[in-house]
Amino acid sequence: MMVWYLMEIETQQTSSKNDAVLAIIDKVLNQVFGKEATILIFRYMEHNYSLKRSDISDKIELFAQGLEDFLRSGAYVIERKILEDINSDCNLLRRMELEKVEDEAGFVAQMRVFMHKA
Repeated sequence: MMVWYLMEIETQQTSSKNDAVLAIIDKVLNQVFGKEATILIFRYMEHNYSLKRSDISDKIELFAQGLEDFLRSGAYVIERKILEDINSDCNLLRRMELEKVEDEAGFVAQMRVFMHKA
């Protein structure tokens, strides 16, 4: 019984992290490109990468690859904005951990740190 309860709590925490990441990605894309273009980007991801919106948090590498294929060099700006928004939502300790990773690695590595630590 206790194991099931702990697994349920972990599932809820993971789900809320995934929801937070997806909300930030959605917000950034809408701010930069608008609603119609954001829908187009998500359709591109689903059609070309079989990546559903709801799976982006779990498959962040695939999202980054699709974004880079779709936007080319413009993807870097979007990835930075997503990370900035995540950093602004994190507490100071997490922000410092993400900044340490920033010098060493790119978007996917930083997103993994966030998902693991959050």
